[in-house]
Amino acid sequence: MGYQGLRISTRRLGVGEAVVCASHQPKLARKAGKPIARTAGDEVCSRLGPMSRISENLAEQVGAEESSDQGSGVLQAIVLLLLVAYLYHSILWQLVRHWWQDPNFSHGFFVPFFAGYVLWEKRKKLAALPVSPSFFWGLIIVTGSLCVLVVGVLGVELFLSRTSFIFLLAGLTIYFFGWQHFREAQFPWGSLFLMVPIPAIIFNQIAFPLQLLASKLASWLLAWMSVPVLREGNVLKLPAMTLEVVQACSGIRSLMSLVTLAVIYGCFMESRVIRRVILVLAAVPIAILANGLRVVGTGLLVHYWNPAKAEGFFHTFEGWVIFVLSLTMLFSFHGLMNLTDRWRARRTS
Repeated sequence: MGYQGLRISTRRLGVGEAVVCASHQPKLARKAGKPIARTAGDEVCSRLGPMSRISENLAEQVGAEESSDQGSGVLQAIVLLLLVAYLYHSILWQLVRHWWQDPNFSHGFFVPFFAGYVLWEKRKKLAALPVSPSFFWGLIIVTGSLCVLVVGVLGVELFLSRTSFIFLLAGLTIYFFGWQHFREAQFPWGSLFLMVPIPAIIFNQIAFPLQLLASKLASWLLAWMSVPVLREGNVLKLPAMTLEVVQACSGIRSLMSLVTLAVIYGCFMESRVIRRVILVLAAVPIAILANGLRVVGTGLLVHYWNPAKAEGFFHTFEGWVIFVLSLTMLFSFHGLMNLTDRWRARRTS
């Protein structure tokens, strides 16, 4: 290869590539059996050699800096997780114990797994989004969450301390990843509130009206079935026994569980938000009606069979049967919605 050819190759190739070509030229000449003669290309190669070594050193330094940045990022994430675990380990443990001890909120065990599954299904969309951290708003939300935690701990208000953890997750997501990631994960994040038991003062304000409503519905249905009954508030007086619709029979347990299941069912079975909202709203009257039917069933057992059957196994078994009935009613309502949409589609087509 002559000098002109070598000069053209150095223009077309990179610096490192031109050096490699020139350095391999003597080897190629030996393989071809040609005499080795020093050309101007060798002189160019000798001058460009130090530059190639400098570029290699710079590349190694850049790679070392990137690996060190990744290592420091992992270390910072571990420190952050340990700090959050230190702040919330006792609060989350008390929350799990609450789920286990209070049947009204036993559905809380399923909520974190549901949220994690939805996030896993969205992993490709989340990975495709650009990372644009919002340090200002993320820091404000994190600071507000910690303030709510302090107020909840000092005021012994479990609802505030537990919900502060959910708000902290939102603040950290916005701080490190940005608003786009939070909007994409907004639904599973919002579903986490279903796992937090509502405050006792709100619980009682909801439970007592449900007790009265269940007793009214049961007394009306029992009278319609020719069963003599006298209602005084939430107390039903039958000839064989007096039934009291206590807080455990108010239906709030089935109401909260059915609303949670409606959210999960709507997420998997419906793609439109408005239909998901309709399913969740429909779960409320379905749960109230089902609980009224449970009280009616208890009254029928007392009147036609044995007053002792109103307690114990039959009472618990009746609760499971009524809950299955409420699920069936929810699924039937969803099927009715689908049939209505098909009828409208046929009518317009």
